[in-house]
Amino acid sequence: MKKLIALLLCLVLASVAAFAVAEGESDKAYVLGKGKLVVGITDFEPMDYRNEAGDWIGFDADMARAFAAYLGVEVEFQEIDWDSKIFELNGKSIDCVWNGMTLTDEVLSAMACSKPYMNNAQVVVMRTDRSADYTTVESLASLVFAVEAGSAGEAVVTELGYQVNAVQNQAAALMEVKAGTSDAAVIDALMAAAMVGEGTSYADLTYSVPLNDEQYGVGFRTGSDLAAELDAFLAACAADGSLLKVAETYGVQAALVAE
Repeated sequence: MKKLIALLLCLVLASVAAFAVAEGESDKAYVLGKGKLVVGITDFEPMDYRNEAGDWIGFDADMARAFAAYLGVEVEFQEIDWDSKIFELNGKSIDCVWNGMTLTDEVLSAMACSKPYMNNAQVVVMRTDRSADYTTVESLASLVFAVEAGSAGEAVVTELGYQVNAVQNQAAALMEVKAGTSDAAVIDALMAAAMVGEGTSYADLTYSVPLNDEQYGVGFRTGSDLAAELDAFLAACAADGSLLKVAETYGVQAALVAE
């Protein structure tokens, strides 16, 4: 029994020592050492989504790929449950959250975040034939809202005291409205502009009634030196015009935060 206890104690001490080494190492050194930047994302057009070949594209995906190249490492995109993003980050299954992430108080307190790079808002999406009856925040009180679990949309609807139907992601929230299982959805304005209305898969839906104003940032582990590294990279991309060029590719140039 004493030998078993001694063995367990040695294993615990070894784990603590290994953790301490990891804690003493810079996040940049950690990423460079393994040779890849693992980026936590969800399917969120126009920020992160797959093309016909199955590759991840979008404004955030393209910029994450460019940042990884700047660091001299490969990029790996990993889909996550948005509600678990902080756990995934701290557990080192991902190295950053780069997915049109709203800089909420919760995010800012739990992550080392980049400076804001894009403006956004949470907007209400519903069937076009119902929209004329719901033009103010107050008129929405009786509706059931599909929202992504853990998202800024869920936070704003909860704060208003309205009924929430939490789903896996924003795409699922749109499907809820299309199927009629929720009255409306609250999603990012940038996603709504890309996915709702004439010429899209949701031609019978429209978006209106902005519920807030917010900004996007990229989140790294608390204390990470990669947040400042990304700020410098994005500033250089803004200066040489490459940031604007990528934004224009996905039609989000008007939302860029002015330097």
